[in-house]
Amino acid sequence: MSNQLSGAEAFVRLLQGHGVKHIFGLCGDTSLPLYDALFRLDHGMTHILTRDERSAGYMADGYARVSGKVGICEGPSGGGATYILPGVVEANESSIPILAVTTDISVGGRGRYTLTELDQEAMFRPLAKWNRVLDRAVDIPKVVRAAFTHMTSAKPGAAHIGLPFDVQKDAVDEADVWADSILGSFPSRRFGPDPEMVARAADALLAAKNPIFVCGGGVVIAGGEAALTGLAEWLGAPVATTISGQGSIPEDHPLAVGVVGSNGGTPMTRALVDMADLVVFVGCRAGSVTTERWRHPAPGKVPVVHIDADPGVFGATYQTQVAMLSDARLALEAILAQVRTAPRPAMGRLLDAAAVAKAKREKFGAFAALAASNETPIRPERVVATLQKLLPNDAVLVCDPGTPCPYFSGYYEFKQAGRHFISNRAHGALGYSMSAAVGAWYGRPQSKVLSIMGDGSFGFTVGEMETIVRQKVPLTMIVFSNSVYGWIKAGQKTGFDQRYFSVDFSRTDHAKVAEAFGVKAWTVKDPADLEGTLRKALEADGPTLVDIHAQPLQDAKAPVSEWVA
Repeated sequence: MSNQLSGAEAFVRLLQGHGVKHIFGLCGDTSLPLYDALFRLDHGMTHILTRDERSAGYMADGYARVSGKVGICEGPSGGGATYILPGVVEANESSIPILAVTTDISVGGRGRYTLTELDQEAMFRPLAKWNRVLDRAVDIPKVVRAAFTHMTSAKPGAAHIGLPFDVQKDAVDEADVWADSILGSFPSRRFGPDPEMVARAADALLAAKNPIFVCGGGVVIAGGEAALTGLAEWLGAPVATTISGQGSIPEDHPLAVGVVGSNGGTPMTRALVDMADLVVFVGCRAGSVTTERWRHPAPGKVPVVHIDADPGVFGATYQTQVAMLSDARLALEAILAQVRTAPRPAMGRLLDAAAVAKAKREKFGAFAALAASNETPIRPERVVATLQKLLPNDAVLVCDPGTPCPYFSGYYEFKQAGRHFISNRAHGALGYSMSAAVGAWYGRPQSKVLSIMGDGSFGFTVGEMETIVRQKVPLTMIVFSNSVYGWIKAGQKTGFDQRYFSVDFSRTDHAKVAEAFGVKAWTVKDPADLEGTLRKALEADGPTLVDIHAQPLQDAKAPVSEWVA
């Protein structure tokens, strides 16, 4: 006779079998059997109690992005399930595998107006790559294995499992509780390109006089950085990235253009895209921000090769000369092997390393003049330049999508390939950075991790400073304080004749708030004090926060070509 486990015990053992080491979550009454199993069993996993289920989802997201392992978040039924949704949809749209586990009312209580009852499976269905609510404990092993398979195979994404209270207590045969640990990391089961498409892509690249690569997050997710760099070097072709694609190539590489698009792009980087006679999108959806609402490149004006793990992106806007459905790394490696069988292209192109160097000189020349300014409020450029000077190359910067994102994506040079910059670009919700940075530190504790946010975002997420202090997370938090939802006010300025409505709020003393939680904190108003204060914050033990009185976006020269993208 096999031994029997409770459903909750089986669930914990299945997470353990998939190599899970960290769980981010928040307790609730429907989660009591699961929490009891986590308490009693020797499983080697660490549970990080959060103050908000949304934060748990963002922590799992940040953890997954830097570790290459599935991020796990959990919460209770009812409000807990609704609060965890933002983390699920952001991760899923960014092709990041997180597993959201929401406990639920008992199966026997369904349809009887049980407290916190809602249709979890229907709610998560449009937001997750894969989604199940369990009816029987005996199905737990196959459902968990299926979730890990779907999350990490092919195009990665988020999954949801609903775990009813009585299912957690019912019996599971221990012999059924097994796992393939390979599925705990991503991508686990890759698929390669059609050889015919490889040959066609190689022919297009060899025939082009001025090709350019535009890379999204798929390159780093697939671990294709070395293959991309090798192919670009062999062809002498520049490489531009989206914000999520930063890290596809070291940004001090002679062929690295930097970020293009309406957020973080500049006229200098846009000009390089416009010079191309072939655009190769790699792991990139070619969406509205990357292409400045599909104007750079203009549809029909230049041939397109598109490489992606999602067939839905092909032809959504651009007619493709070659549509290659494949894992990005395997596709780039195959194309490199193919082009090397032909004579190497001549290096006398218009769009080459010299053109990239000229564009970067112009871009960073304009940036340096603003970064040197002693104006108050402090220019965001000054903050970027100071952190570039102080931080090691392996630092991880997690930026909220307001003030920090365009400045750091546009002007901070990440000199190591791989994931060193994170911003929630899929949906751009405020309040992401602090929690995602906590997750990133758990995923890469050897690196210095920064959370960089506006004061609007601070208000969304301030409660997690208690988590940071309790867990002794050595995070450095930077707040751009300007008392405004700046992105929206800038949009009202440029597109609605400065009719400012309901975008300004009162200034908070963020340093005092941080100190109340037990965080070491400073306020900076004078640019002359910025470097010294940031140095203290970065070198201090434990969590720190620097509240910077900064220029608001509507008055700034941010690298943003249009505020409604």
